[in-house]
Amino acid sequence: MTTWADLLFLLVLVLDLFVLASSRLRAGIRAVAAQGGLLALLPVVLAGPATETRHVVALALGALAVKGVGIPWLLARATRESTVNREVAPLVGFAPSMVLGALGIVVAVWYAGPIPLPVPGKHPLLVPTAIGTAWTGLLLIVTRRKAVGQVLGFLVLENGVFVLGLLLSDFMPAMVEVGVLLDLFAAVFVMGLVMFDIQRAFSSLDTEKLASLKD
Repeated sequence: MTTWADLLFLLVLVLDLFVLASSRLRAGIRAVAAQGGLLALLPVVLAGPATETRHVVALALGALAVKGVGIPWLLARATRESTVNREVAPLVGFAPSMVLGALGIVVAVWYAGPIPLPVPGKHPLLVPTAIGTAWTGLLLIVTRRKAVGQVLGFLVLENGVFVLGLLLSDFMPAMVEVGVLLDLFAAVFVMGLVMFDIQRAFSSLDTEKLASLKD
């Protein structure tokens, strides 16, 4: 019988593949925002009877505010102010990227099965989703030429780390988790400044143009 947790994990993985297959940067931003919203629901759905309610609510609201709203809004604004709308020529094509992402998810499901979890009773799709999402983020960072696409890869990679962190959510203080979200927010803010400087200097967000810099 499919549960809400099963559906959320599957939707997170589907959004991974969508971001890999999409050339439109704004569509990728919306997909990452939707993924952030789904991740905000996971602590609520996975909460056990012994889980502190305030902890779960704080984690869910923090993830929604940062992952689902704040960072996607900043990226969408940066994209609107630039001339870049699409990832035109990635190092690896969109279809091959999606195939590599799907293979990574299959390997993650196969590999994570026999892994003994530090906390018994956790959902069996938690670790495969974390590994598959982190793999998707790495693919985006390595294969995309545009700075926006690479920032999206960083966000997806961190989403995988967030899912993996849910293994220990019953024991980690809420302030530590909020601190991780704030670190992510600060990192993307710095990336936004870098994107602005690249756009202003080269009239493009293609990071390969940085190779033309000389002393």
